Amino acid sequence: MPRFTIIVPSHGVAGRLSQALDSVLGQSFGDLQLIPVCDAPDAPAAAVAAAYAERDSRVTPVDSPPAAGLSGARNAGVRAATGAYVLFLDGDDLLLPGALAALDARLTETAGVDVLHVEHERTPWWEGEASNPAAPLLARAPKGAFAPDAFPELTGVQLPAWSAVYRRTFLTEHRLAFPDSHFTDLGWGGLTTIAAGRIAVLRRVVVRHRLRRQGSRLNLPGPHQHALLDQVELVLTRAAESGLSAERTHALFEQLFGYVLKTASRPQRLPAGHRAFFRRAGRLYRQHRPAGYRAPGGSLGVQHRLLTAGAYTAFRALRGANQAAATAAEAVPRPQLLRTRLRYARDLRRPLDPNLAVYCAYWGRGYACNPAAIHAKARELAPHIRSVFLVEADQAHAMPKGVDHAVIGSRRYWEVLARAKYLVNNANFAEGVVKRRGSVHLQTQHGTPLKTMGVDQSTYPVVAAQSGSFTRMLGRVDRWDFNLSSNRHSTQMWERAFPGTYEHLEYGYPRNDVYYTATADDVARVRRELGVPEGSTAVLYAPTHRDHHTGFEAGLDLEAFCAAAGEDVVVLLRAHYFYDRGRTQGSARISRVIDVSTHRSSEDVCLAADALVTDYSSIMFDYANLDRPIVVYADDWDVYQETRGVYFDLLTEPPGPVARTAEELARVFRDGSYAGPEAKARRAAFRERFCQFDDGLAAERVVRRVLLGEPPEAIPPVIPLAERIPAPAAATLVRS
Repeated sequence: MPRFTIIVPSHGVAGRLSQALDSVLGQSFGDLQLIPVCDAPDAPAAAVAAAYAERDSRVTPVDSPPAAGLSGARNAGVRAATGAYVLFLDGDDLLLPGALAALDARLTETAGVDVLHVEHERTPWWEGEASNPAAPLLARAPKGAFAPDAFPELTGVQLPAWSAVYRRTFLTEHRLAFPDSHFTDLGWGGLTTIAAGRIAVLRRVVVRHRLRRQGSRLNLPGPHQHALLDQVELVLTRAAESGLSAERTHALFEQLFGYVLKTASRPQRLPAGHRAFFRRAGRLYRQHRPAGYRAPGGSLGVQHRLLTAGAYTAFRALRGANQAAATAAEAVPRPQLLRTRLRYARDLRRPLDPNLAVYCAYWGRGYACNPAAIHAKARELAPHIRSVFLVEADQAHAMPKGVDHAVIGSRRYWEVLARAKYLVNNANFAEGVVKRRGSVHLQTQHGTPLKTMGVDQSTYPVVAAQSGSFTRMLGRVDRWDFNLSSNRHSTQMWERAFPGTYEHLEYGYPRNDVYYTATADDVARVRRELGVPEGSTAVLYAPTHRDHHTGFEAGLDLEAFCAAAGEDVVVLLRAHYFYDRGRTQGSARISRVIDVSTHRSSEDVCLAADALVTDYSSIMFDYANLDRPIVVYADDWDVYQETRGVYFDLLTEPPGPVARTAEELARVFRDGSYAGPEAKARRAAFRERFCQFDDGLAAERVVRRVLLGEPPEAIPPVIPLAERIPAPAAATLVRS
């Protein structure tokens, strides 16, 4: 029997689940059972849990359908538990280092306790200071194990379920389970408090609870707020049946109705049924008020008396001043409007244009990437929607013929941003852009994340300093209605890096459609346009941006590489888009090196290439769709990991051979191993993981779902990887 069973519900937190599981498995005390509770065997979190179970026999995943809620997930975990003690951890929280060792020591000291209460840390993990809300209460508790009567103020209703450890036989003997519905922690805390015979505390922070930036779901308005009274009634009824002492009953009653009054004083949480909530609360108050109970003093005591009397109108009047102040605060113009142009503010008051869509890519760098691919498909499938592409002034001349565009910062730019129903971007719109009610914002992203993104950058000083305020960045994320993903890995990392309320669209990247729709003639045409000599092997070299560099550095002597790799090798140099300004197409053409950095379409460049050499650029994930050789040139991997941070170890899961020096890189081309059987096997595994949803139909799926409003079940399904046929490589054409 393991000492501990740690139960981790994972609904809606697949992106951060691995961090929670790592925090448990990395404990110095290893006598444990870890139970991730997943929605279903094919759910995103289930794949994460299954991978951990394969590596560690202590991991035992179980399933609990989303309809069962948090209570059902935790109860499923308890049923599968075999440990002597059970503790709970939310799927986006962390068990702090040394926690289990400290718990084991304290449980040994206080042998046989039913419940051990611990401190926890609440931290807004994107920005802000941590707090330890349980510390003042636990500081007043007796030092050793004690009966609940010795400290009646300590009731479980004040603390979340993951702020305590429970003896498993205590739970089974008393048939304790999390009550159904919302506010389950409140009911659980009350029930365990009533049943416990001996308890103790540990004055140490055990769990780091990372606050969700949207706040607790329990604070959202809706009919679920009535479930609070269900939990209160359950606990107070059980307390009456159990014959608790007066001191414990008084403490339990006061704490429970503290939560009730908090909700009753916030009518916005109950758009309908607020009066009914108040009246039922009053009945419960009168029915379960302990003999001799005295209400607290001050304004809180007045609320108690009004609740007792069922005086709803008087209660609302008491709260009227605060409500009026809140209404006045909401009427103050938002800062965004003060920062934008007066004309934009005026246009925001005009109706949305239901047939207007605005697109932007790479902060206005031109007609490119996913927005361009969606724009093109929309002209085909949704011709009634007018489209305007936003570009910087120096890119306006390069816009394709027939594509309507507006220069960023111009009068028309602000007008279309204010009026458009649909706004599509692969980065973010400007800070001052307002998310209007009824508008639809689609974030397409522009790559699969290997390097850390969004709020995950906060622990890397070089990147964090360049990122600006994470709070402002998350404010921009709040505008997103949909977020596009090309693989399950991306879905999970976007969830971590950009926490929000948007809907994930696992549709693939529209820009990658061309890798399955292009023909042999298209490949030949692009190679001619780029100046690739006939019969040569074109190697695309595409290094990523280095946050610790101030300008573009190739990182490789390309002429020397060509000379060492083979007589037929030419290099297509594609600098990161951060460095594309001021470069001239072909200006760096020296012998066998062709600079294609300013070519509008990276997809065209990939079609032209017979192989890809990159370091850590996300272009490798897109290029893998072509099923052509990829070589990773990782001469500074350790530095990159340290300064930027990565989501997985590329060198252990590469899409092909890995070269750490220029000599190794040239050798894999010279001896042909870059395209050999081992390279092919690695590429196949890489494609299986990262080319999940790219099949040539991504743009159609996006247009139908976002612009045409078709239901998810009507969207074309993803074609299985084995049935997709990538565009042919030029080398294949020559051999045939």
